[in-house]
Amino acid sequence: MKLSINELKYKANDIRQDIIEMLVAAGSGHSAGPLDMADVFSALYFNVLEHDPKNPAWEGRDRLALSCGHICPVLYASLAEAGYFSKEELLTLRKFGTRLHGHPHNLALPGIETSSGPLAQGTSQAVGMAMGLKMDHKHNQVYLVMSDGEQQEGQTWEAIMFAGKYRLHNLTAIMDRNNIQIDGYTEDVMPLENLRAKYEAFNWHVLEVDGHNIQEVINACHEAKAIYEKPTLIIAHTIAGKGVDFMEGDYKWHGNPPNKEQAKLALEELRTLKGKIKSEHQ
Repeated sequence: MKLSINELKYKANDIRQDIIEMLVAAGSGHSAGPLDMADVFSALYFNVLEHDPKNPAWEGRDRLALSCGHICPVLYASLAEAGYFSKEELLTLRKFGTRLHGHPHNLALPGIETSSGPLAQGTSQAVGMAMGLKMDHKHNQVYLVMSDGEQQEGQTWEAIMFAGKYRLHNLTAIMDRNNIQIDGYTEDVMPLENLRAKYEAFNWHVLEVDGHNIQEVINACHEAKAIYEKPTLIIAHTIAGKGVDFMEGDYKWHGNPPNKEQAKLALEELRTLKGKIKSEHQ
C-alpha cells in the first residue's frame, strides 16, 4: 500500500525519531546523513519500491543497494517501520551480538540486499545487480543510495562508466548531496562540482530535486523508470542533520551521535514538528 504525501511526512518524522533513539542507545554512530535522508527513504519504502516485508526474497522485488553504509540507521529504521523486523530491535544498534551492525551485512537482516562499508563499492554492486537483471530480461528496478563524498573515489567512476556504456536503464542512483563529509565540507576537502555535467558526460540521465520534498523525490523516481536508454542519477539536495536544529548543516555531526541531553532536545523538536505537520493538513 502506497502512502499519501502527508502520511509519508509522518513516516519520515517517525524514522528520524527512531534514528535519534538508536544513536543515543548505541552511544556511537552517524547522525547527519541518516537524518537528512529520512524523507528519501520514506518515499522509497512506502511509495516507490516494489517489495514485500512478509516475503523479503520475493523474486519480483526491486533492489536497494546502500553504498554509504555509515548512514545505515535510516535504512534500519525504514525496514523496521515497514515491518521487516520489530522496532524494539532498533535499540540494539552497534551492540555486541546485534543484527544491526555499524555497517549493513546482507546476511544479518531481512531486506538488506548488500553488505557495505568501504565507500564506493556499493555503486559497483548496484551496477552488477542491474546488469545481471538486464541479462536475465527481468523488469526489477535497482536503486542505489550513495553519498556525495564517495564521488571522490575512483571506483565510483569505473562503475559509472560501465553503467553508461551498457545503458542500464533499470538503475536509478540517488545521491545524498548534503555537502559534508567527516573532515569538513566537500567543496573544501575535494571539490565535486559540476556533478550534473560529469554524469551526463558518462551517458547518464540526471535529475536534481529538493531531497526534503517527498513529492519531488517520487516524481523523479517515476521519471527515471520512463528513461529506457540510460541509467538515471537523482541528485537529492539535502540539509545535513535535517529536522534537528542544532545539527543542521554542521559537518561535525557526520560521525557523532547525540548524548542523552541532546537526544532529548532533538526528540522534543521532532515531536513538535510532527504536530505542526498534522495541524497543517487538518
